[in-house]
Amino acid sequence: MGSKGLSRYPLPALTVGVMGSAGGDLKQEVRDKVKELGREIARRGYVLITGAAPGLPHDAVLGAKSVGGMVVGISPALTLEEHVNKYHSPTRGYDTIIYTGSGLMGREIENIRSCDVVIFAGGRSGSLGEFAIAYDEGKVIGALLGTGGIADRLDEIIDIIRKKTEAYICHHSDPESLLDDLETVYRERILPDYLKTIDGHNPDGELDL
Repeated sequence: MGSKGLSRYPLPALTVGVMGSAGGDLKQEVRDKVKELGREIARRGYVLITGAAPGLPHDAVLGAKSVGGMVVGISPALTLEEHVNKYHSPTRGYDTIIYTGSGLMGREIENIRSCDVVIFAGGRSGSLGEFAIAYDEGKVIGALLGTGGIADRLDEIIDIIRKKTEAYICHHSDPESLLDDLETVYRERILPDYLKTIDGHNPDGELDL
């Protein structure tokens, strides 16, 4: 398709997942840092994806929406009623919520696979499951250091796992610098394959005959 075709038929916006602690002892300085991460994702024109959970993921949502960002939530619930009454999950700040009906653990696959890059902030057992999927499937992963939980211990976890995958992990305590690093890896590792995939592709798809 070439560069002309790419400008005419651009790729979808880069999607950045923010996964992390939905509860526990969340210090205000950590919450503020994750809100700034959400704002920076939005400022760059990226789509923020979370598990539509409270806590640190929701702080990222509130940060993104405060500067007009686009936010998608991947809910464990089957319906809005279940999302609110069973999972006690937030509704503020989302442009859309996708209801998987898969439960807290089951929705993690959709959550991770919907993201071009995945950032972990804090994180307990649920986030550990999401990291396991992201790591096993060779995702580009960011750890926002200084937020506690698994985000501060990913190197130790990988050392325990002792399994080599295609995953690439960036660490930084500053949200802007972390996104800079992830952007570089995205351009080098992911974007070239995307461009090959859409070369010669009909951007409107093909009708079933």
